Amino acid sequence: MFGLRFLIVSFISFLLLAILLKRVQNETELPTILLAIDNSTSVAASEDSTYIKTDFLASLNSFKQELNKKFSTRTLLFGNKVTSEKKPDFSEKETDLENLFTDVENNFSNQNIGALVLVSDGIYNKGADPRKLSEKLGYPVYAIALGDTNEIRDIAIQKIEHNQVAYSGNNFPVEVVINSEKYSGQEVVVSLLRNGIEKAKQMIKITADHFLTTCSFSLTAEQSGLVNYTARVSVLEGEKNIVNNTQKFVIEVIDNREKILLLANAPHPDISALREAIATSITYDLEYALIDNFKQPLKAYSLVIMHGHSVAHAQMITECRNSGIPLWMINPRSAETIPGVKINGALSRYNDSEPFLNSSFGLFSISDGLKNLIKKLPAVKTPFGNYVLANGANSVIQQRIGSVETENPIFFFNQVNGLKTAVFIGDGLWRWKMYDFVEHGNYNLFNELISKSIQFLAIKSDKSFFRVDTKKLINENEAVELSAEVYNRSYELITDPDVSLTLTNADGKKFNYTFGKTTGLYKLNLGLLTPGEYKFEAFVKIKDELFTKNGLIIVKEVVAERINTVANHQLLYQIASQTGGKLVYPNDLEKLKNELLTNEQIKSITYSQITTSPLIELKFLFWTILLLLTLEWFFRKRFYSI
Repeated sequence: MFGLRFLIVSFISFLLLAILLKRVQNETELPTILLAIDNSTSVAASEDSTYIKTDFLASLNSFKQELNKKFSTRTLLFGNKVTSEKKPDFSEKETDLENLFTDVENNFSNQNIGALVLVSDGIYNKGADPRKLSEKLGYPVYAIALGDTNEIRDIAIQKIEHNQVAYSGNNFPVEVVINSEKYSGQEVVVSLLRNGIEKAKQMIKITADHFLTTCSFSLTAEQSGLVNYTARVSVLEGEKNIVNNTQKFVIEVIDNREKILLLANAPHPDISALREAIATSITYDLEYALIDNFKQPLKAYSLVIMHGHSVAHAQMITECRNSGIPLWMINPRSAETIPGVKINGALSRYNDSEPFLNSSFGLFSISDGLKNLIKKLPAVKTPFGNYVLANGANSVIQQRIGSVETENPIFFFNQVNGLKTAVFIGDGLWRWKMYDFVEHGNYNLFNELISKSIQFLAIKSDKSFFRVDTKKLINENEAVELSAEVYNRSYELITDPDVSLTLTNADGKKFNYTFGKTTGLYKLNLGLLTPGEYKFEAFVKIKDELFTKNGLIIVKEVVAERINTVANHQLLYQIASQTGGKLVYPNDLEKLKNELLTNEQIKSITYSQITTSPLIELKFLFWTILLLLTLEWFFRKRFYSI
């Protein structure tokens, strides 16, 4: 009994001392072998496509199972995007090796990666050169080369360069790049068609076995909307790949441009700077006149820019306000007529004010290059006085007098009852353009400031109660997504009513959908659609009133994988050799398996971790004390009276 009591008291005393136990835990991480399989259509376009889809995939699966006996393996499929643990179907329309290496680096950088097995034909048509990216991996790349490297007789449309937007009645350029292999001495016809009707053509003479040329065309935008065109090069005898002889492209034709009126009180260098900046954008039609000579109504214009405005021309501001036309005033001559600000002082006295960016400005985005330029721009002359900005006015550039940054604006925007105005108070805007050229050899940043300001002012506000937004032109490997907004009569966002959509394809077949609801918005994902033209009608019923929106979506075929089908094993060899790996062929899977399994550089990593824990956390001590107490009680009960 004495011994039991001694043990019980001893254990409890040890617990009261709060003794800490130190333990070393070892954790072993197996090396991971990444198996990246090219899932693009070019892999299955070769003559041995049946072998690749059946026997080779079966061999690759056995190869992976053998590696699983010693390593951990992860399968990645890549094309336009990277996915994992999925059977390849060779359906991706583009190959982006840059995306593969970036994804691997981001997702596996802190893991024990033994090697990357790259199964590909070496053809990539999207992203940067993968050779530089592979150098950062830090482990070998073993490339399994698929496809045929033999050059075939072929003539193909390599790419088409064209404007995304054209204006009705205007001409727009189209450049078709033609690539020819082994057809020296032949002649071909390159033609452009719309709705099967030939609009332009050129005859070209192929002068070398490896021939590359560009055919330049000029087409007229005849109808508004999204217009489909087809570029075609004639098929020559002996061509094996004729699908790359035809390629479609789409132009959005707009009925008219936004008309901008530039009025000046007198000739000034600012006028020239503005005119040249606006002329860089094809979306605007600029008209210039002296204020005193201009007698036409202003309703035809989307924006009026007035330079050197004075009290004598106050009627112009009134007409803009009554007609709802945005107004931009530059270097005003009268303090009484400036919208959005009051200046208590005389405009005959000036400060040399250096500009600095208002960090809280958020009406439109400003590039980092423009932000840096604004810090260095020369001073402009601004009126001396006390400035009081109206509520809602938002300055983008403010005045620095000497070393003091003030809240007085140089350039600000204002909006009252939906009417937008802007004011550039200073004199010397042209100096900013010259400084941009001195710094960068061009006017790009100055033009950015002007174009974004005009875009904000001239864009028309949508006052409808039902709005639907989607991309008009989308590639076939991108999901088609639409968003919708519904407003009540107070222009408050609501999501109570259901929004439905009917999609009609080129064959007249209709598909019905219902938008999903999110916070304040409706969303609809149509997924991937086959190439073609789709019309949609969206509708919503707000109380007893039905609102509808109609639109057009063109799903564009991606032809990158069809242009070049000759495997690039040289690229795979360079990636493998510079990372310490090897280039092998499909019939060498057994050799590659043995090399990986016997590679002493690919080994497990053991991590040791020292942990401390209080003695009181050991559960067996509790049960031991409880058992001893129970035994003491039992013996006392059995042999002694309690």
